[in-house]
Amino acid sequence: MSDTSTARALRVCVYCGSRTGARPVYAEAARRLARELAARGCDLVYGGASVGLMGVVADTMLAAGRSVTGVLPSALFQTEVAHAGLTRLVEVGSMHERKATMAELSDAFVALPGGFGTLEEIFEALTWTQIGLHAKPCGLLDVDGYFSHLASFLAHTVAEGFVAARNLDHLEIDDDPARLLDAMDGRRGAADLAVDWTRARGGSPS
Repeated sequence: MSDTSTARALRVCVYCGSRTGARPVYAEAARRLARELAARGCDLVYGGASVGLMGVVADTMLAAGRSVTGVLPSALFQTEVAHAGLTRLVEVGSMHERKATMAELSDAFVALPGGFGTLEEIFEALTWTQIGLHAKPCGLLDVDGYFSHLASFLAHTVAEGFVAARNLDHLEIDDDPARLLDAMDGRRGAADLAVDWTRARGGSPS
């Protein structure tokens, strides 16, 4: 995934943990992904915190000179520690508004390792693809097998008839940032919203 146009830079939404995890491999993977995004001329949209993998990704992108937009609900400014050095920090009123705003601002979605919130965010983005709200690429960076059990479970949902194989195909999974972004780039032909949800919300925040 790279920005080859003369229009604004591609904005990639990265979902990830507000913790760094039990091993250094997770923070290093976050840096690798951020460096790869920066090298491709992409900008970052993320959850707005300065801690955990969220802070690692943001700091790496900022150090590379890229634009970083954080989106954070008012209630989390203390618990997640808002990042003070971002290009832009958008304060919203709720978690629902946070996710919708991040989606509206972004051209693609990547999840790094994280907890309940990270999983919920990437699955909501994937669900929106399934029901036609957008056609933006979704991917998981499988750091040291972190998502391997999840990938097996998702295959099980297809085998048991609860998810159509064509819908699972919308999710790219790889352990290498460059390969993951390349695979996602191949799905970027219809990145605009198929349903204009901004009208009901009073316009786009872009």
